[in-house]
Amino acid sequence: MSFLACRVFENEGKESKVNHQLVQMEADELTEGDVLIRVDYSSINYKDALAASGRGKIMKQFPLNAGIDLAGVIVESDNDAFQTGDKVLVNGCGIGEQFDGGLAQYARVKSEWIIKIPETYNARQAMIIGTAGFTAALAIYRMQVNDQHPDMGPIVVTGASGGVGSIAVNLLSKLGYEVIALTSRKSMHDYLYELGANRVVSEDELGMSDKPLGKALFGGAIDNIGGKTLSKIIAHTQLWGNVASIGLAQSPDLEAKVFPFILRGVSLLGISSTNCPMPLRTKIWHQFGKELPLPDFETIVSKEIVLEDVSPYFDELIDKKHHGRLIVNCQ
Repeated sequence: MSFLACRVFENEGKESKVNHQLVQMEADELTEGDVLIRVDYSSINYKDALAASGRGKIMKQFPLNAGIDLAGVIVESDNDAFQTGDKVLVNGCGIGEQFDGGLAQYARVKSEWIIKIPETYNARQAMIIGTAGFTAALAIYRMQVNDQHPDMGPIVVTGASGGVGSIAVNLLSKLGYEVIALTSRKSMHDYLYELGANRVVSEDELGMSDKPLGKALFGGAIDNIGGKTLSKIIAHTQLWGNVASIGLAQSPDLEAKVFPFILRGVSLLGISSTNCPMPLRTKIWHQFGKELPLPDFETIVSKEIVLEDVSPYFDELIDKKHHGRLIVNCQ
């Protein structure tokens, strides 16, 4: 069985460390696993873009198929818990980093990574959610477990027009939170208001100072950028508020002082979607359409492309030429 895949190769002795190619490959070339899935949909995440473009050191071995997300149908299974024809999804768990990922027409995975797609959404919608939506939902879950609630004040979402940010804004709004969407892209204001943001601002408009403990402006935050912005947000978070740290688009550095933690009880919550424990991962995916509202799928989709056309979108995503979610029809 021959199929198409977006495969990333290592360049030896060249300025660019990797290159990606659309190749035909056979199922026996895939990394090990006990379940073979026909991939119907995948997506392009920031991490995928870094991996395939060589602009970030993501992959642990080469060659490897890109894609940290996939949704499709089981065609072979050595595990009785999963049958041929089951509609399933996989996100994180090392696919697209240590194991062949979802930007291919077939993927072989370990059965312990698989989640059966709930009846509340389909495979295409699962990939509109994808790792970005899962990560946003995981952040909200951890904040609420730690007693975050709407009357504590507005939640600021940084990097709001990206995949994680878009779904975070949308879900928080549906859950009754006041949402401040932070973006440097004026062209995204209407889009973010459509998702449910109460305010769309640049960082300068937030009124934050450089003080180690500033005026309480936010009930909490979902941060995708790190750096000085994250440090300032922590310093301006309300009593017992939660700040979920997800990304480092601005910087991996954190220059926060301890005052917000010991004088206001602010909590900094790390959100790691790749290695989220499987019971919690399954719980989050099954909350969509139940305890957690479904996102506004078609508003959040920036573009749907076919697998054959993925190549230019890696650099375009890093260069902020897209918003929301880029999904890939693999069949």
